[in-house]
Amino acid sequence: MLSARAGYDRWAGIYDDEDNPLIMLEERYLPDQLGHVDGLRVADIGCGTGRHALRLAASGAKVTAVDFSEGMLAKARRKPHAQSVRFVRHDITAPLPFESASFDRVLCCLVLEHIPDLSPFFAELKRICSPDGFMLLSAMHPAMMLLGITARFTDPATGRETRPQSYPHQIADFIMAATRARLHLDHLSEHAIDQALAAASPRAAKYVDWPLLLLMRFSFEVPASTHS
Repeated sequence: MLSARAGYDRWAGIYDDEDNPLIMLEERYLPDQLGHVDGLRVADIGCGTGRHALRLAASGAKVTAVDFSEGMLAKARRKPHAQSVRFVRHDITAPLPFESASFDRVLCCLVLEHIPDLSPFFAELKRICSPDGFMLLSAMHPAMMLLGITARFTDPATGRETRPQSYPHQIADFIMAATRARLHLDHLSEHAIDQALAAASPRAAKYVDWPLLLLMRFSFEVPASTHS
């Protein structure tokens, strides 16, 4: 097993070309939860090869995209319209290099399994989000880890299965990290592979009816009303 950074540096060259049912499932359900972004400041934390960042910038968002893998960022920067996105290389397990309340939407997709300590990470996502905005997070469903499934790829240089470092968080771990950050849960949904997706993705066929994706949306906790 490699560190997450080293693993994604190696994965970058083939990442966009792989059959990835998790991404396909996310792209089916995430846009409705994010809504319109035209004119909004959006942070894409753990942006990878820019699949969300570039689409959102094309939709009129002012996008800042962050990742610790130079390989993934290099791939993103070579894509059409990449000049519309501000790409930042940064280790997202460290405090984020942005002012508080800098963004109207904070997006973090398929990253949480690589974060060892969730509580400070959730606190940072809240810090950089505007109080009237929200944070939208996706994750590989913890049920997959019960099957021994984590992020993995076949290294083209060695032909070996390679797994970037992952941590077996449960849904309760996500909710408790959000609770400690005093975030309000607006949405929680679990999404399974269906026959239509299995027909489009050979890798998905063996996971039909298993929950593969977890979606969560958080906003600022509404303070309790006070009475004089």
